[in-house]
Amino acid sequence: MRRLTAAAAAVALLLTGGAACTTRDDASIVVTTNILGDVVREIAGDQAGVTVLMKPDADPHSFAISAREAHTMQSADLVVYNGLGLEEGVLQHVEAAKGENVPAVEVGAAIEPMEYADGDAAGAPDPHFWTDPARMVTAVKLLTEQIVTHVDGVDPVVVRERAAAYTRQLELLDADLAARFAAVPAERRVLVTNHHVFGYLAQRYELAVVGAILPSGTTLASPSASDLASLVTAIEKHRVPAIFADTAQPDRLAQVLAAEAGLRVRVVGLYSESLSDEGGEAASYLAMMRFNADTIITGLSGR
Repeated sequence: MRRLTAAAAAVALLLTGGAACTTRDDASIVVTTNILGDVVREIAGDQAGVTVLMKPDADPHSFAISAREAHTMQSADLVVYNGLGLEEGVLQHVEAAKGENVPAVEVGAAIEPMEYADGDAAGAPDPHFWTDPARMVTAVKLLTEQIVTHVDGVDPVVVRERAAAYTRQLELLDADLAARFAAVPAERRVLVTNHHVFGYLAQRYELAVVGAILPSGTTLASPSASDLASLVTAIEKHRVPAIFADTAQPDRLAQVLAAEAGLRVRVVGLYSESLSDEGGEAASYLAMMRFNADTIITGLSGR
């Protein structure tokens, strides 16, 4: 019955020009973020329809969904969400879907989440686990079993074969990034970011996060004068050549630093929390990680 309802909801969404994207008419899996949406599609292939709620180049902390998209969640076979507080504007709809007995998997809670070490969120779990490909391997295992268990009509053998092939790609990515970051001199492996988003990447590849414009785990915070003063001190102490910010806001952050702190430093755009559109530089999770690694390594070299 849920499958028929999901099919009807997906058709209605398409007829009304909804923004969510599906791979099949029944839309049996709903995913909140586009990073996890890409991973779920890699695992499911043509075995299941996938609806991704978050648009390309969006902010996971602040994006919202329509009433129709919320209904689609409540009629799905499975809801996949990042969790750990990331999707602040959507979590109420995840809870509503759970209230309708829709299976929902919080991926972040199952990958040994780190805690923020400092800033406004100190001690809270860090939801940005996808910056560590090894944790994404764990996420793939979790998602594979959830799909096989909860999504009607999938072939478990096909799903597990696809998951194994994708896991191999993640392992190759991890090995490549480890070798490339290790080639950067230790004293140059320092990061300053727009907010605390690369803790997992830093832990995995032995980088040091020495500051953030927003000393918080969310982009919804605002920097104080003391925050900016501390940031300037960290940048000068470590001779940081670049600040890494999300592609949506590097110019704004550079202006803030120049106007409020009297500091001029290169601000480099990364795809830190969202994929790009289909024709962009970070249209998939693997492409996003490679783009970010290339950009960070270039930025740390001062080029």
